[in-house]
Amino acid sequence: MKRKFPKFKNDEEIDAFLEKDLSEYIHPENFTKATFEFLPKTERITLRVPPELLASVKKKAKKQGMSYHKYIRQVMEASLSP
Repeated sequence: MKRKFPKFKNDEEIDAFLEKDLSEYIHPENFTKATFEFLPKTERITLRVPPELLASVKKKAKKQGMSYHKYIRQVMEASLSP
């Protein structure tokens, strides 16, 4: 039976949950893509954009759970990948 992960109120609840058999929770709907940034960020750029564009970028980044700086980097990287 496919089950969704419950919401946790504190670390103790998470620890107790992880002690159980989690095989019912292993299905594609319970996983999300994770990305890792390994290269150091040493270079800076300055970019002027309209306020509406920046607001939209920030909104989309927040929806994806990341800073807008990281979101912009990901969009740039995706546009350059083959």
